[in-house]
Amino acid sequence: MGEVTSIIPLLEQLHTLGHSLHLTVITRTGMQHAQRQLGNIASISYLPWDLPGFMQRFVNTLKPALLLLAETEFWPGMFKACKKNNIPIIGINTRISDRSFPKYHASRYFWKRWLAPVNLFLPQSPLDAERLIAMGVQPKKIHIAGNLKYAVQAPDVDCNSLRKKLDTSLKRPILLLASTHHDEEKRLLSMLPEWLHVQPDLLTIIVPRHPERFNHVAELISNQGLQYSRWSDAQINQNSQVILIDGMGILQSLYTVTDITIVAGSLVDIGGHNPIEAAVCGRGVVTGPYIQNFRDIMNDMQTAGAAIVNNTDEELKAAIIRLLQQPHELRQLNAQAALFMQDKSQVLPEIIHAIKPFLPNTCV
Repeated sequence: MGEVTSIIPLLEQLHTLGHSLHLTVITRTGMQHAQRQLGNIASISYLPWDLPGFMQRFVNTLKPALLLLAETEFWPGMFKACKKNNIPIIGINTRISDRSFPKYHASRYFWKRWLAPVNLFLPQSPLDAERLIAMGVQPKKIHIAGNLKYAVQAPDVDCNSLRKKLDTSLKRPILLLASTHHDEEKRLLSMLPEWLHVQPDLLTIIVPRHPERFNHVAELISNQGLQYSRWSDAQINQNSQVILIDGMGILQSLYTVTDITIVAGSLVDIGGHNPIEAAVCGRGVVTGPYIQNFRDIMNDMQTAGAAIVNNTDEELKAAIIRLLQQPHELRQLNAQAALFMQDKSQVLPEIIHAIKPFLPNTCV
């Protein structure tokens, strides 16, 4: 789902240039998100098993002019089929994570051969470029274009209506717990009484990462003795202290109305989730210590004063209390996030420029 979101601006631009698009996904949530966001500009299917016969038939049916690989979608069978049909391959937004790099490096003899058909890699950062070289990719095939996630646009949302649905008074401060995982909800909810002591009318919105956990999170909220509503309720109880978002595809819109944003997946060793989705809406982020999936972005946001990374739960709890007590610091955090995104606005043109020589001439 995250990868689909990150490539939407690129696919929209390619569609505007007149290109026909086909997107493959490998998860059900990715398929649902792709259909919602891109169904009007691209055909969409699941990716076949990466076996020579399957991939060859798939490529023969599609007859693509160019293959774009998002992040680390490295499929040797697909590479072989494209090479056989003289189809150029470009890796866009390539990222080699801390967790996967040791495995790639240990098997670099194979990856050097498997990745050889790729014409160009556009890695997110210098570190990703170094890791590609360590895997056997020729430096001349690598061009650091920046992180495509920076090209995301704020959602087209009626902020006033959304805010009213959550809080008819339009006065309550809103704390968003975004993309929470197992163990994170319990820990964050245990901090909530102290935050409510500082700001009694605080409204907390919690968005679990995985839909199968909605009911479990509801139980956790109830066990804390908190008044809560579900997003799916016919009407949200305006006395609720917590709103549980039990639907998909809503989080991005919520960033436009929140005051304080905690990006989860960072209190446990998941590696964090994309802070850019908040920053593009002019929202700085607060996180736990596990941010390795977005290390470069988070380092840049911290330097810009648009993110607060906390090493412990106590630090995070204190950071939220400080933001509640000092509105000027919160306003500055969010303002710096908006300025940060303005500085990153050239990523998409850079990537389009890099892939333009490989695009079909009939469409450009």
